[in-house]
Amino acid sequence: MSLNVSMKTLLESGVHFGHRTNRWDPRMKPYIFTERNGIHIIDLQQTVQEMRKIYDIIRDKIADGGNILFVGTKRQAQETIQMEAERCGMPYVIERWLPGTLTNWMTIHQRIIELEQLEKLRDSGEIDRLVKKEGLMIERKIKRLLIHLSGIRHMNGVPDMVFVVDINREDTAVHEANLKKIPVIALVDTNCNPENIDHLIPCNDDAIRAIKLMATKMADAVIEGMEMRKKEEIDTKEPTSKNKFDERSKVTIEEEIDDKDLLGEATLQKLAERKREAEEAAAKKAAEEAAKESKEEAAEEPKEEAAEEPKEEAAEEPKEEVAEKQSAEETPEETESEDKTE
Repeated sequence: MSLNVSMKTLLESGVHFGHRTNRWDPRMKPYIFTERNGIHIIDLQQTVQEMRKIYDIIRDKIADGGNILFVGTKRQAQETIQMEAERCGMPYVIERWLPGTLTNWMTIHQRIIELEQLEKLRDSGEIDRLVKKEGLMIERKIKRLLIHLSGIRHMNGVPDMVFVVDINREDTAVHEANLKKIPVIALVDTNCNPENIDHLIPCNDDAIRAIKLMATKMADAVIEGMEMRKKEEIDTKEPTSKNKFDERSKVTIEEEIDDKDLLGEATLQKLAERKREAEEAAAKKAAEEAAKESKEEAAEEPKEEAAEEPKEEAAEEPKEEVAEKQSAEETPEETESEDKTE
């Protein structure tokens, strides 16, 4: 989604008005359309083109995880810069630019830490235990630090881009950004030098409505870039979670981690003792079961012998009876033969 700005909106905001012809900077000649009543008129076609380019640059930079610092310390810009920067969640500077804010960030960061410590001292009630004069001095110091550091107290480091409203007034900020090689986006009027600006917007930097229009569009670009970043994070989280699950499953299937790699010597010794005790208990239990089985077998054997003896006697009795019958049958024949002989 690109920026949509109409020429009518720019004309109504007074973006096209430059400075008087006797106060102009000749290096701004390519961006001047004409001259009327001793005032230069800015070419709004170039303004629209530059706004669209810068809108895309800011959006892509924020989408990649960057941030931008809004700077506007003149009275016409203070309220607008603070409101738009807070709306898009970016740091801002609306009071005097502290020298070293970019080139000596560690010192500025220490001052921010000092501000937070003093606020904790005040909020916890410990400041009431001090002498009244010391307490008043601490409160004044907190107010003074808040005036200069309230907009950048949540900035984690040097910003990736700087948006400046009036480069003649904020020449120190532009110089520090150039030293740190930070891209500068600025509203450049006809009395300014555009050479040190990376991305300039030919625009009236004195009219409140013009400043508000430009700051609003830059804040919209930041918000759109943050939305794109959130979508990318959501899209990247889903496949990464699936890949992690697959990797865990592969590890559980393919790789078996040894206990020696995870446990200490004392723990391994305890585990070995427990294992040994469990094996001894199992062996003892198996021996007891084997002894019980042998006793049961020994008790069953006499019963089987006692049951087999009557069967043998019963089997022997028929044999004796048969022998007696045979002897009984043989005796008459013998008697007959004896009688015949006689």
